[in-house]
Amino acid sequence: MSDPVQDAVPDPGSGSFHAAQRHLLELLADGAPVEDFARPAETARAAGAPAPELAAITEATQVALRIRRTLSQHRRREAELAALFDTAGDLAALRDLDAVLRAITHRAKLLLGTDVTYLSLNDDEAGDTYMRVTDGCVSAAFQQVRLGMGEGLGGLVAETARPYTTGDYRDDPRFKHTTAIDSAVIEEGLHAILGVPLRLGTRVIGVLYAADRSARTFSPDEVALLSSLADHAAIAIDSARLMDETRTALVDLNRASQTIEAHNRAIRRAEEAHDKLTDLVLRGGDLTDVATAIGTVLLGGTLIHDADGTELARAGADPQPPPAQAVAASRTGGRAVPVDGTWVCAVLAGQELLGSIALTGRPDLGEADRRLFERASVVTALLLLLRRSVAETEDRIRGELLGELLTGAADPATLCDRARRLKVNLTQPHSVFVLHAAAVSRTRLLAAAARTAHARHGLAGLHHDEVVLVCPCDGPSAGAAHLADDLGKALAAPVTVAAAGPATGPEQYAHAHAEARRCLSALRALGREGTGAALADLGFVGVLLADQTDLRGYVHQTLGPVLEYDAKRGTDLVHTLRVYFASGMNQTKTRESLHVHINTVVQRLDRLGRLLGRDWQRPDRALEIQLALRIAQVSEPGP
Repeated sequence: MSDPVQDAVPDPGSGSFHAAQRHLLELLADGAPVEDFARPAETARAAGAPAPELAAITEATQVALRIRRTLSQHRRREAELAALFDTAGDLAALRDLDAVLRAITHRAKLLLGTDVTYLSLNDDEAGDTYMRVTDGCVSAAFQQVRLGMGEGLGGLVAETARPYTTGDYRDDPRFKHTTAIDSAVIEEGLHAILGVPLRLGTRVIGVLYAADRSARTFSPDEVALLSSLADHAAIAIDSARLMDETRTALVDLNRASQTIEAHNRAIRRAEEAHDKLTDLVLRGGDLTDVATAIGTVLLGGTLIHDADGTELARAGADPQPPPAQAVAASRTGGRAVPVDGTWVCAVLAGQELLGSIALTGRPDLGEADRRLFERASVVTALLLLLRRSVAETEDRIRGELLGELLTGAADPATLCDRARRLKVNLTQPHSVFVLHAAAVSRTRLLAAAARTAHARHGLAGLHHDEVVLVCPCDGPSAGAAHLADDLGKALAAPVTVAAAGPATGPEQYAHAHAEARRCLSALRALGREGTGAALADLGFVGVLLADQTDLRGYVHQTLGPVLEYDAKRGTDLVHTLRVYFASGMNQTKTRESLHVHINTVVQRLDRLGRLLGRDWQRPDRALEIQLALRIAQVSEPGP
């Protein structure tokens, strides 16, 4: 079927139309003002262009204006997002609650450009929300106002957890007006008000406002921007509160330490037990030995878990996962806590959570034994740090081996021998993966890659400032896809994985690494971040980037289902496909060239769609199919 838009386009040879198109594109590229976009049509009209051509230029002008509006919206949104990210960083650096609240209101005023911004916090005991901090306010009464739930705009926002806006609050009948609120608003001289909830999950902790002293309408973008700021603000407020709670907990911990000093007998017993556990670690004991010793001293069962909840050791107890809430409480308070008859203590190194230990069978644990159990967590932390130090050393050795392997600078036999000591067999097929994650730090990405390397008996490290993973897998394409999915879930962020190989000897890894890097560049350039692939999966782009061009493989990968169908059934859908593209993808012209009925053409195209996929006529797919058809045609034997 013909396209009415295409029918309206003038002859491609028309110079005026092409000049107008170029002019419009130049205006878009230069970011010209709206009024400049009328000039191409005026120029064509002055040159005496025919009516169809003028209509096409006018339509092109409208499209260009729509594109300009879209680009402007995107630029504005990017600027707003950048400001939000800056705000999030500023708020994260603050620890004092008052400083956090002042920063929130001031940043809201800067972002929205309003006359006044203010913030109210909910008082759960009083059942209302009260003014906590303001920016730009001049009325003392306004700064002290309290709003009952459902009263005024702020009370309605606090009650419904939904944003509300009004162009002129004084005359807006949607809100429950009270004398105290209305008089404060009048004294401050406010008209237009926007209020959004400060939410932590489903709980509303307050309301963030922006207001002007003149009547106006807040746009949806302003509502969304203030709501995004409120989300960051709620987290910052909660973090500041948690910091205050942590300081309080540290004060309690110091008092507890003074109490310990008063009990000399308990101290001596704790020191003896601590020395016993420390000596056990220094003599090379493992986590199971420590768990057994703790259980023996405290007459109970012991479990040791890492920070992710994975069981590391167990003695005299049944398997059970660590209670997350109890671990968090122990980490915050610095004390062992009981939960359902089990005592749980967080294992810390400074502020870092290394894991947890649990003591079962002692629900009546006394204060002295509780202190002893907490001392055991320090010894456990020492052993966990030693284990991590060993693992980091091994990762460094693996990284050095990987660097020499990818540069091809060392003797292959020496590389194989060093890899064998790390339980890596380089003579088996290995794929080379280059990883990229824009939203994740390189350190986290490397740590995740190292865990994968350990699990799959491979190598991981940094090479050319990129995270590289070498490990055995079924094939580079499937391995890259699975790896991108697994790492993306583990890091909660998109991870792009480019693969090459398999390499079956040390001398092949440098070549495979270079190919994987080219594949990564292609994936990012094609907008396929967050996916995994090898060059063979990238169609003709992969064919062009590959060192050894496999044209036969490209043709089979692109047209394989059609070729197999023709071979089995004696049909010639490939010829129909060539004629269809040669006819400009026009069914009528295809029918005339093939001398068949139009229904036959429709049926064949439907069959091709089932074989090639529904998107086979999409421009990029059509380009790959036409390229494969041309390669197949020139590769066929001559007559």
